[in-house]
Amino acid sequence: MTLQLNLAWRYLRGRKLRTILTTLAVVFGIFVIFAMNVILPTVTKAMFISVQAFHAMADFSITHATGGSFSTGMLLELEKIDGVRAVSATLGWNIGLPADFFDNDPKRPDIIRTLSLVGVDPQRVRAIRSFALESGRFLEPSDDGAALITQTLADYLNVKPGMGFIVPTVQGVVKLTVVGILAPQLGEGGEEVIVTLAQAQSMAGEPGKINTIGIVMADPTAKEAQRALLEAKIKDVIGGDFRVNNAISGPEAFATLDLAQTVFNVFGILALFMGGFIIFNTFRTVVAERRRDLGMLRALGASRGTVIGTILAEGFIQGLIGSIGGMVIGYLVVAGALSILSPILGRFISMKLDAPTVSPVLILECIALGTGTSILAALIPAYSAGRVTPMEAMRPAAAESGSARKAGVGAVLGAAALAAAAAAFFSGRSALILPGGFLFLAGLVIVAPILIGPFTGLFGRLAGLLSKRGGTRDIARGNLKRQPSRVAATASSTMIGLAVIVAAGGLLSSLIMPLAEMFQKSLGSDYLFIPPSIMLWSSDVGASPQFARNLREIQGVKEVATMRYAASAAGAQQVSMIGIDPEEFSRVSGLHFMEGNDSAYKALSSGRALIANGVFLMTVGAKVGETVTLSTIKGPAEYRIAALATDMLNMKAAAAFVSQTLLENDFGRTEDVLIQLNLKPGADVEAAEEKIKAAALDYPQFLLVRGQAYLRSMADLMGAAFAGIFMVFAFLALPSLIATINTLSIGVLERTREIGMIRAVGASRKHIRSMVLSEALLLAAIGTVMGILGGIYLSSSIVSALKTMFPLGYAFPAVGILAAAFFGIGFGVLASLIPARQAVRLQIVEALRYE
Repeated sequence: MTLQLNLAWRYLRGRKLRTILTTLAVVFGIFVIFAMNVILPTVTKAMFISVQAFHAMADFSITHATGGSFSTGMLLELEKIDGVRAVSATLGWNIGLPADFFDNDPKRPDIIRTLSLVGVDPQRVRAIRSFALESGRFLEPSDDGAALITQTLADYLNVKPGMGFIVPTVQGVVKLTVVGILAPQLGEGGEEVIVTLAQAQSMAGEPGKINTIGIVMADPTAKEAQRALLEAKIKDVIGGDFRVNNAISGPEAFATLDLAQTVFNVFGILALFMGGFIIFNTFRTVVAERRRDLGMLRALGASRGTVIGTILAEGFIQGLIGSIGGMVIGYLVVAGALSILSPILGRFISMKLDAPTVSPVLILECIALGTGTSILAALIPAYSAGRVTPMEAMRPAAAESGSARKAGVGAVLGAAALAAAAAAFFSGRSALILPGGFLFLAGLVIVAPILIGPFTGLFGRLAGLLSKRGGTRDIARGNLKRQPSRVAATASSTMIGLAVIVAAGGLLSSLIMPLAEMFQKSLGSDYLFIPPSIMLWSSDVGASPQFARNLREIQGVKEVATMRYAASAAGAQQVSMIGIDPEEFSRVSGLHFMEGNDSAYKALSSGRALIANGVFLMTVGAKVGETVTLSTIKGPAEYRIAALATDMLNMKAAAAFVSQTLLENDFGRTEDVLIQLNLKPGADVEAAEEKIKAAALDYPQFLLVRGQAYLRSMADLMGAAFAGIFMVFAFLALPSLIATINTLSIGVLERTREIGMIRAVGASRKHIRSMVLSEALLLAAIGTVMGILGGIYLSSSIVSALKTMFPLGYAFPAVGILAAAFFGIGFGVLASLIPARQAVRLQIVEALRYE
């Protein structure tokens, strides 16, 4: 193998430009896959930390299936279980803080944006958790308004034992006195504030309630079988409404992570797929170009295996270099992106992003993907090279010829793929529609070689109407027709990249209008009280109903609507329950209905009914009109699905809207996490706003904003996000530039003698440059047309697949088509620069001698 590696390395070093261009194809694909799989675990970890209440050293933890609070009735029964050493109950939650909560300076956001408040039983908690006191004392059962805080928080607030600080609660701001300071927090998450259980219950407005029970085993060295036996005993005591070892989390935060992971990986695989096209195209031409060299190797005694091994070694080297380069670039890009995103996410959703998370498994997977793709792409050309005999290799190479049989097979397979894609689209089933879109692209790739002839003829005639250089145009068209498979591979690479651009344009166009309408309907009230996080309701500290009542009494206020939150579960799937007052909510805000209408609000007031969004229906596997069983604090309960609708704030989560009366009865939640209000027509706006601000002083956990100003800021944010997404997808068109440069460069090398002859009979350098440019434009035009066709089909497939979950109507991707045409033709022109320069610099005599 050493011989093959040496030969491969020497050949690659001798053709640096081609090697770089081919390797870039692998770099790009690995960059996308590596970057997305590095950034997602980092974001996932940050999201989990931001919603996880706290971490205790218990062997088992028990929570309600809904994630909500429950009574302490089972504690004594759990203590009696054989094998249990200690049991301790806690009530804990995260408190998301406004940016200027501690220093009241909006220009300088607080560093600490999340507090993890934990209510403990001082006599029981030390049996399951250790506390390292730096100063002061531990909590006592009789403490009222006392707290333990970490040294980090104490330093930030500049407080010592005996001093106080404030925290927001559902009852308003509460002042706590520091009685002890703990060692700096080793775990990640919000800074802990530990109070007595009674104090926490008072602050949360949940007397007698807890939300976690920690259990420590009597035998810490127990084996897995003993742990499983003890877990079974615990489950017998707690019943089916509770979960063991189930961390408190925000299900709404993770509802779309799997989807995002899939989308990003498909994105990377598409890029690597195009890279495979480029590598395959390059190696096929390399084999044709080196026929004489390979023949001489065979004549000198090299076996077929040596020839095949040399080609595969070139693929391995390029794949390895490309994989490493893609990972390095991916890491640098992700690190830069995280440094930019971290302060933004910290401001809006109290999330702290750490350094990129890279696993050895991911590194090995990327190397395997990069080298594997490169080797597979080189396999067929290598096998073809190995079959060439020394005598055949010494003969002049003939142009590529495609047999009628191959064309017929391609036509049949391509037509079958296109027909299957059409059948999937018209089936109306989202599980088939989206795969059908990619099947349509595959069908176009298969039939591409058959279409090259008609396409080059059509575009050649169109070019003839615009240009008088018929000679160079005809030569360019003939060059492309001689190598239909190579041209098809290049056009397919361009097609895939541009199809994604068009599809992204279609999806974004289909999203903008309905989202703008939903913004106006959901958030178009005169004033809004926004919590620190509008994505993670479970981490927000709400307000008691008294706050809304105070707002209603302000002169000039017409109506007030509130939103409440509770977690629930349908089997193993966690869902979000959003409590609304149907009558008030419909006047101040509103839902976007996809099945049903505003009459569904009445159903919420008259029974155990809910209005579900699309993600909820998909998660629980139900339809409008059916019933679904959900976990509540009183046990399982059946709810009738009255309608399918969504709003702007909950559209990505598996969420259902119920009446606030039902939310209180079934889940015990009465805190308002979002408040909206409208003023009376003709009201004194300045006077009313002054009173509203005064009422809000006791609830600093909310940010008071004017509705229209908030709408404008969200619209700007949405526009920037969509522009960023579009540019990310547009980046996928980059491999088409590499593919076109490769094809044209290789074509110039192959036709060195031909170019010399054209120059010898009187063609100028300008004619040669025009010929290469014509080839590039023809290639780009073919790929662009195929990409636009594929993108229109793909965008309509994506919208059709998503409209069951989101309120989408297909919008023709005019912007995406214009962008695709710009990138396609622009890249064609750019791709011609290097090969054209390469062609015009050929000396006539040297070109005629070229072998």
